[in-house]
Amino acid sequence: MSFLNKEIISFQDKFFGLDLSDISLKAFHLDKKSEGCAVGGYVSAAIPEGYISDGTLIEKDKIASIIKASIKKAVPKRIHAKNVVCSLPESKVFLRKISMPKMDDSEISEAIKWEIEASIPLSADQVYYDWQIINESEGKLNILTVAVAKETVDDTVEVLEMAGLNVIGLEVESVATARSLIPHDAKNEDIYFIADLGAKRTSFIITEGNVPYFTSSIPFSSEGMTDIISKAMGVDDAEAEKMKISKGIGHAGEAGSLLPALESYLENLSGEIEKTLDFYHSMTKSNIKIKRVILSGGGSNLRGLVPYMTKILEREVVLGDPWTNIDFGHSLPIINKEKSSEFSTAIGLAMRQK
Repeated sequence: MSFLNKEIISFQDKFFGLDLSDISLKAFHLDKKSEGCAVGGYVSAAIPEGYISDGTLIEKDKIASIIKASIKKAVPKRIHAKNVVCSLPESKVFLRKISMPKMDDSEISEAIKWEIEASIPLSADQVYYDWQIINESEGKLNILTVAVAKETVDDTVEVLEMAGLNVIGLEVESVATARSLIPHDAKNEDIYFIADLGAKRTSFIITEGNVPYFTSSIPFSSEGMTDIISKAMGVDDAEAEKMKISKGIGHAGEAGSLLPALESYLENLSGEIEKTLDFYHSMTKSNIKIKRVILSGGGSNLRGLVPYMTKILEREVVLGDPWTNIDFGHSLPIINKEKSSEFSTAIGLAMRQK
């Protein structure tokens, strides 16, 4: 099973991307046409609490039923493709970039096996692993490696097959997200920082060019912001969510601004970003400045968040555009930029090709 962008399928094959998380699924199908691409179908559906816990699939039958029912409800048209490329939870993945002397593929595979066994808390026979040569520099090969517990992979394949789907690929969330948000022609020396603000957690992805080099996660979440607003304003979660969408953070002195309630929480986010960047620079011994910070995920749509983070981080901060590498010809995507940000990983999965 390949977890990286190996040449395993053709872009002309009919398949869709499925981003599966603890609380939701997002499916996305991309139609390729002679005059450019078009959104074939997309859907988001909730997964009840307890069905998936920290990436572990618990209620397999029920998850399969939700997947099966959801793809039938995709818009603008139902997803008919049975081939699927599905995400693997970052929390279950060991991703690492390594360098080694030039050698043939069989030697690389054996060397990587030992590298993986020495750097993860599982033995080689407990994981599936994959690798991809990124580039060559100073006579050495730079290689992206990934290892995933066999139980995670086997359970995911089992659930997808129970849903009547044919699994043609599994891919790490960060690899798919980077594919949709980072320009395909980005240079290796261009460093990007992606903060994917999800409902339960925020994932950090640092890429060199469009290849993930480092990933981590923190408990900052969209749900956390909603909870803070709820308590500060004395309203229930549903009303707090509406306030978050309609009011945003604005400015501290602005009437109705949510910034006073959220400021400390947002400062924690900016502090974690800075600490992660410091760790990256110390780990790589590189003084190259990051090109930009990209915000993605449902939490990134908080009104006023981009200018606020730009000011507090004193760096270029942008809202991620998952259409960066897709040619729609003379048409426009049917999902606006704010909504599409929630589908960044699913879109990246659907873009996977040779």
